[in-house]
Amino acid sequence: MIRELAARKVVVTANQLESWRRAGVLPRHQRRGLGRGRGTVVDVVDPVVVESAAALARHLRQGRDRRLAVLEWFAEAGMAVRPEAVQVPEPPVGAVRQALVWVLERSVSQRLVQLARSAAGAGEEGQDALYAAAGQLVAPRRGAANPALVRAALEDGADAPVEAEAPDTTSMVHLVAAIGLGVQEVGADALAEAFAAFGIFGLTVEDWAQMLGATERGEGPPADWGLLERHADAVSVVRRARDEELVRARTVLLGLRSFYALYVMHGLLMPDTPAQAALRQRIDELGMFPFLDHVIAINPSPGQFAESLTVCMEPPFDYLYEVLMEQLAQDSDIFRIPGDETGAVGFGEKWMRAMAELKKAGRR
Repeated sequence: MIRELAARKVVVTANQLESWRRAGVLPRHQRRGLGRGRGTVVDVVDPVVVESAAALARHLRQGRDRRLAVLEWFAEAGMAVRPEAVQVPEPPVGAVRQALVWVLERSVSQRLVQLARSAAGAGEEGQDALYAAAGQLVAPRRGAANPALVRAALEDGADAPVEAEAPDTTSMVHLVAAIGLGVQEVGADALAEAFAAFGIFGLTVEDWAQMLGATERGEGPPADWGLLERHADAVSVVRRARDEELVRARTVLLGLRSFYALYVMHGLLMPDTPAQAALRQRIDELGMFPFLDHVIAINPSPGQFAESLTVCMEPPFDYLYEVLMEQLAQDSDIFRIPGDETGAVGFGEKWMRAMAELKKAGRR
C-alpha cells in the first residue's frame, strides 16, 4: 500500500493507514488464512483500497479533522471524471453520516434551532432573548444581481448593476422564532416576510400573506407546521435519512451546482446557446434562481456542503433537479453555438474573446 501510494506522490505511514481502518474510513484488504495458527496474508493489493487511501490523504492536511476530509472525499466521489481518469471510490456511508452530524451540530443553523427550542415556554423574556440572539447569529445575506441584467449592461457598455439590496435579517429571525415558539405565536404576516425574503418560487410578501392568511382562517387546506421544525433540524434529518437518500442528495446538489453556474456565467458574457436558454427559462418559470443563489456555493467549505446537502434532501430541490435533467435530455448541446461547427472549442474561444475585449475597454 505504501509503495503504491508513493508512486502517486502520496506519502503515508503504516500507522496512518491502520488508524484510518480503525476509524472505519478505509476498507481492509481481503485476507486469506494460512492454516491453523499460521495467521493470514493479503495476496493482492485491492485498487479500491489504494484509491480510497489516496482520496483521503488528498483532503487530510496536517492538523485537520478527519471528518472534514471525509466530506470533501464524499463530494469528490460524486463528480464526473474524464473518460481516461479513474473514478474516485465512495467513502463508507457510515463515516459520511457521522461527519455530517459532527459538522451540522456545530453550524449556525443548528444553534438557531436549539435557541428556538429553548425559548419555548419561557415567556416574553425568553421570546425577547430569542429574537436578540437570533438577530446576532443570522448574518446579512448578499443580494443577487440578476445575471441577465448584468449581461445586458455589459453588452450595452454600461456599468454592471450592483447586487440587489440584501433582505432584512429580521425576516429570517421570524422563521427561527416560528420553529420554537410556534407559527401561531409568530403570525402569518411575519412568516410571509420570511418566506418572501428567501425568494421562494418568486412569490412576493403579498402572495405569501394571502396564502398563509387563508390557511390561518381555515379557508384553505390545513398546513402541517410541524414539518417546519422537523426540516429545520438538519442533524435529525441526516440521522433519519437512509444511505441511498444521502447519496441522492449529493447527486441533486452537484447537479444543481452545475445548472446554477451556467445561469450565473450567462451574466459574464458566456456565449448563449438554445440549450442554455431553455435551462434558464425552466429555472425562471419556477422562480428558483433566488433560492438557488441562497443555497448553492460553487466552491463550498465542508460546512456549506453539509448544510446544502441537507437542504437538497427535501423538496423543491429534488423536483427542480429532475425538471432540469429532463430539459437537458431534450437538448444537451450546451456548448454548441448554432452555425459554429467547431463545437466546444469555438465556444471557449468566443467567450475568451468577449472577456478580452471587455478588459481591453478598461471595464471592471
